[in-house]
Amino acid sequence: MKKTAEELQQIVGEYADRISSIPEPGFSDKPLPGKWSKKEVLGHLIDSAHNNLRRFVAGQYEKTPPHIVYDQDFWVDANAYNNVKKEDLILLWRLINNRIATVLISMPAANHMKACNTGKSGNALHSLLFLADDYVKHMKHHLNQIIPASFDIEYK
Repeated sequence: MKKTAEELQQIVGEYADRISSIPEPGFSDKPLPGKWSKKEVLGHLIDSAHNNLRRFVAGQYEKTPPHIVYDQDFWVDANAYNNVKKEDLILLWRLINNRIATVLISMPAANHMKACNTGKSGNALHSLLFLADDYVKHMKHHLNQIIPASFDIEYK
């Protein structure tokens, strides 16, 4: 878990600066109608962070695996990320990921295999360890959409 948290911190530290250098028009423009702008992709990563932070905390203490799922398109629309100042968005992304890294580093090893249900319908139980690893892979996938060819990763 510590290795995953350290990788998360390294990625966020490096990419916050790289994302900051993207000119505003290229950051806010939608590639096609119905597709997210790079700014909205970063907003989606913030939404994912909010939901995963809750999973990483609640999954450690709830007696029944918590059921924490979210509708990503609704969250991006509801947060109106294209109307947020780029600097504020990057700062929020950085801060929430630093919180996640702190939670992962301080998580007792006995809690790594505790589960959380991430399924919209039915049972999609995953260990907190799996979710932490998957969270970083998911982030890399979306950072490739913001800054192409940043990571050699395939994510489903």
